[in-house]
Amino acid sequence: MDTNDRAEKLLEEIRDATREQVALYRKVTEQSLELQRKAVERQERFARVYRRVLLIGGIMVVALLALLTALLMRWGSRLF
Repeated sequence: MDTNDRAEKLLEEIRDATREQVALYRKVTEQSLELQRKAVERQERFARVYRRVLLIGGIMVVALLALLTALLMRWGSRLF
């Protein structure tokens, strides 16, 4: 019986350790998923800001080209 009791106790310890490891794994997995969600949200926000900056920059380039064209049309004959 002593051997059976020790084997049973050892199996219980293994079971308890396995449960602890599974609980820790779940916790780490949840944290990892949360960090991934946050990273995706940041990337989406950055992409929106990048698109806005790109749009504004494009509009400014077009406006400056239009201004330059208008100035050259008006003053080009006198300059060249």
